[in-house]
Amino acid sequence: MPSKKQNKKSPLEQLEEFNRMAELGGGVERQARQHQLGKLTARERVEFLLDGDSFEELDKFVKHRCLDFGMEEKQFFGDGVVSGFGKIDGRLVYVFAQDFTVFGGSLSETNASKICKVMDLAMKMGAPIIGLNDSGGARIQEGVSSLAGFSDIFLRNTLASGVVPQISAIMGPCAGGAVYSPAITDFVIMVKESSYMFITGPDVIKVVTHEDVSKEELGGASTHNSRSGVAHFAVNDDQECLRLIRELVSFVPSNNMEDPPRKVSEDSLVRSNDKLDDLIPTESNQPYDMKEIISEVVDDNYFFEVHALFARNIIVGFARLGGRSVGIVANQPAVLAGCLDIDASSKAARFVRFCDAFNIPLVSFEDVPGFLPGTAQEFGGIIKHGAKLLFAFAEATVPKITVITRKAYGGAYCVMASKHLRTDINFAYPTAEIAVMGPDGAVNIIYRKELDTAEDLALEKDNLVQEFRQKFANPYVAAEKGFVDEVIMPRETRQKLICALNMLENKKDNVPPKKHGNIPL
Repeated sequence: MPSKKQNKKSPLEQLEEFNRMAELGGGVERQARQHQLGKLTARERVEFLLDGDSFEELDKFVKHRCLDFGMEEKQFFGDGVVSGFGKIDGRLVYVFAQDFTVFGGSLSETNASKICKVMDLAMKMGAPIIGLNDSGGARIQEGVSSLAGFSDIFLRNTLASGVVPQISAIMGPCAGGAVYSPAITDFVIMVKESSYMFITGPDVIKVVTHEDVSKEELGGASTHNSRSGVAHFAVNDDQECLRLIRELVSFVPSNNMEDPPRKVSEDSLVRSNDKLDDLIPTESNQPYDMKEIISEVVDDNYFFEVHALFARNIIVGFARLGGRSVGIVANQPAVLAGCLDIDASSKAARFVRFCDAFNIPLVSFEDVPGFLPGTAQEFGGIIKHGAKLLFAFAEATVPKITVITRKAYGGAYCVMASKHLRTDINFAYPTAEIAVMGPDGAVNIIYRKELDTAEDLALEKDNLVQEFRQKFANPYVAAEKGFVDEVIMPRETRQKLICALNMLENKKDNVPPKKHGNIPL
């Protein structure tokens, strides 16, 4: 009896079937569950992030090699991570997206090798690395092999730091050792109510410290954006997260050997704004919003703020001046009077170092009465943390421009990109007060004996304060010594900054030969 002819698939049909299987991830039901939670799947995230039809996937058919705990019977193409390269606004980027539908996105040996491969390629090609994190952590069934995979990724994060931009989006769980990869990267974005980061979870904390805390309270987007400072952005959903990444990439170069991309703007290069002349209050103890000055000065009045919810007494972010990307660092008089504290110093120092690593000019707006006083700050190491910002500005070799709008007192004056830290151009408004300390405090020290014997203490002190203010609390003494290059009308700020940036375009500055500095950590 003749045997029946077997219905074999052609090689092309086999490839099509394997592609379909890989694109299903953990299956239709698990993908549906992802959607029910308001989350996109890993592939949907990649497609949304990148320019249309630009994604080229690598290692699509990789499977894990674990044979323990019945894992040999649980095999999925791709092994829980989608990786490859594509384009954002026509520029090459490398991306990996953890797939929660496959083993909860847990990291395996082969999974990690896929991530390492795209990171290695990104370093060779000089292109940004974007990680879309949604993982339950290390794959327990693989033991130390999964931990080795994490370490391999951490090493590459470290080697890539300052060479190519690294962006991490936390779009689901990220716990245990997994958190250290995003922590090393340049920017961390978290999705509200669907993402969290922590070293140890609420259950472990309950056992060890007897504290009751929810996942959201412990490591949610709000916590890490406003309290810990681990995350730089908090967004409402996956789509907003991916759009933000695209915008962030538009401000930064592809690598440390290139300049940031320029964007054509119809905003006049010589636009002036009379509103700025009246924005600084006449009373030096009155607050105002520094963001108003920033938005009035930059191209199209658009400022892309970073770390907006953390250490709000200092402002950092990106903008454009004359089409050129710049990093903005500014004291915020509306919060803690603009004082520098531990969190503000660390926040600004990290941002300054990023801009310096990636050839982004720095523009500082200064209104700082000093460092925040108190035992909590001193015991917390304000000396060490304040030195971080000083160190960052001093070592930066990119074009540096400072505008003193009002107060510039004491050591905080020195730290905020003063002329003495190799800042190229220092402007001051006529309202600037540059001194060791404010007039009131200075008079109490300098004229202590006179005040002790004064018949009318209030009148005598008022006269002495006015005398001190006229002699020292103004920009002209610093201008006489060359510490301020020019006292400018506030309405001229935009054109003065653009002119200075054009002049500094080919700036070259050097540091002494060394392996690296030892920033106070």
